[in-house]
Amino acid sequence: MSDIAIRVENVSKRYRLGLIGGRTLRADFERWWAKVCGKPNPLLKIGQEDYGNRQGEYIWALRDVSFDVQQGEVLGIIGRNGAGKSTLLKILSRVTAPTSGQVKVKGQVASLLEVGTGFHPELTGRENIYLNGAILGMRKAEIERKFDEIVAFAEIEKFMDTPVKRYSSGMHVRLAFAVAAHLEPEILLVDEVLAVGDAAFQKKCLGKMGEIGREGRTVLLVSHNMTSIVELCGSAIWIDDGRIRAVTEAEEAVRSYLVSGLSASEGKAVFPEPDGRKEAFIRSVELRNERGEITSQFDVLSPIKVNISFCCKRRFLNGRVFVSVTRHDGVTVFSATTTDYDKGPHIIEPGVYCASLLIPGRFLAEADYLLSVAFGEVPYKRHDFHENVLRFEVLGQRFYDHWGRNIGMLAYPLGA
Repeated sequence: MSDIAIRVENVSKRYRLGLIGGRTLRADFERWWAKVCGKPNPLLKIGQEDYGNRQGEYIWALRDVSFDVQQGEVLGIIGRNGAGKSTLLKILSRVTAPTSGQVKVKGQVASLLEVGTGFHPELTGRENIYLNGAILGMRKAEIERKFDEIVAFAEIEKFMDTPVKRYSSGMHVRLAFAVAAHLEPEILLVDEVLAVGDAAFQKKCLGKMGEIGREGRTVLLVSHNMTSIVELCGSAIWIDDGRIRAVTEAEEAVRSYLVSGLSASEGKAVFPEPDGRKEAFIRSVELRNERGEITSQFDVLSPIKVNISFCCKRRFLNGRVFVSVTRHDGVTVFSATTTDYDKGPHIIEPGVYCASLLIPGRFLAEADYLLSVAFGEVPYKRHDFHENVLRFEVLGQRFYDHWGRNIGMLAYPLGA
């Protein structure tokens, strides 16, 4: 394990559903006593289903997870909500123990799992910096040496002597990340908590994590921002339903994750008619090549025609169909609508319609793409939306820079 910072071997985590695990010991006892007496759960709200008496039922947050993380590696962890990503980081941080399997960690670990993790609410920001440093095993002299850098990075200098219980969630994140990143841990674990910060601070944090990776320290990043995963991480783990689906290069893992679960992959998707409450809905979406064939593969030189069938059950004064195309790494290439916003009302009477979008040849570069469609009206109100409903590929000549890398989203030719 000389070059391995983290080794995870057959780790599983099981949680029990049932009587134990309420908010307080008193609540658990009241619920248990009511069950003994044959009475309903006294803690339930009116009409709420009782999940508390499911004694003997379990949920597996992780199942047989194994992987290695090399020293100095920046590893992304991706997956849908509830897949087990945060549970994995909690196990690596020693917040919770695995039900089975083992984890070996080599080096100091700093983790940022939730807003304000490790902060004492009654202590000031200044005092919490020293507290967190001590928890990480830093000496007072080391903390003092880094103190000014931490404060400058967090940009909350005038609040340093204010108890953190009065901080906003954004201020919590600023200080917590600044402490975790600047006290020089050998391993940094970061959950999606950065999403709480503003855009400028998120960009600053991502830059800092990239800097940490270049310094040879190990970073594990959980994020739903696929662009950040591709830009920062050399490799990524895709977790689905508690199991590892893929451990590969970051771009390939993101591609596999984004296209997974699509209901249609042959160039057409048909949607069942919703209940009567919807005033408008999308009926189907299809992709056709220049020969009129429905397909999901297109040559980079050929146009792509998108046909969207939709139904309106009432008269719309400003009804519009919206289309967006996203690259496999999560970057939105473009979006379009059926009419221009500055041309006044666009009246649609009740009925079934077909809207078309023509993507010209030599516009999209070679890559995998995802298509999303919606119907709405202006002022903005979305009546129906289908995200990443179709996947399609653009194949053909690759476009390289002078380093030999495939770059860019568009294949539009320059003039002579």
